[in-house]
Amino acid sequence: MKQFFKEFLLEEEGQGMAEYALVLGVIAVGVVAVLATFGEQIMGVFNEVIDNFGEAPGAEDVETE
Repeated sequence: MKQFFKEFLLEEEGQGMAEYALVLGVIAVGVVAVLATFGEQIMGVFNEVIDNFGEAPGAEDVETE
């Protein structure tokens, strides 16, 4: 019985999956924090890029739906 508990406590199967889950969770929290902090600025940059596409040479030849 003593040997069983010793092996059970030292067993490392499943540990890798838990570590990946923790890393994924930290990344998700980081992405949410960045978007919450810089969301409006990021949206502004994308809107500026979209607006500048209309001013690009040859843009009048492109048909839009």
